[in-house]
Amino acid sequence: MEKFCRERQKAILNAARQAFPEFHDCSEDIADMTAEEAIADIRYLEGHGLLKVQGPRYLNQMDWDVSIQITSEGIDFIEADGGLSAILGVVTVRLHDETIKNLIEAKILAADLPQPDKQRYIDELRKLPAESTKHLVMKLIDAGLTNAPAAWTAIQNALAPYL
Repeated sequence: MEKFCRERQKAILNAARQAFPEFHDCSEDIADMTAEEAIADIRYLEGHGLLKVQGPRYLNQMDWDVSIQITSEGIDFIEADGGLSAILGVVTVRLHDETIKNLIEAKILAADLPQPDKQRYIDELRKLPAESTKHLVMKLIDAGLTNAPAAWTAIQNALAPYL
């Protein structure tokens, strides 16, 4: 028996979803699972904020005297469209210093420059401290926004055959 099973997790979330906004009494069947089979998955889903669990709690075991309720995050997780979280959520993209340097380095390598110049720029880029890399990224964003009309034209030209 797998300790964590995506199919069991899906069945647990769907059982809780069917009972929502009420709690699902786990003494009723959840897809023919025993408490022993489901405990790790229920705790895992609870730990990720997808379920609320009510009832007796034990360290390494669980009895079916518990009830589970799906949270808003749980509903959004199992919805095909991502639910309201997809509509209301803010996406945060984090790029590490090395990732940014690798992206800039790739552009330097693709540039129409003599190889010694490319290597010189890459060597200097690799030496930059994080704060200088941040400053460089802000300059690149500024340059990109300044040239946004050219980017928009490129996007329109690329999509024109599909419209």
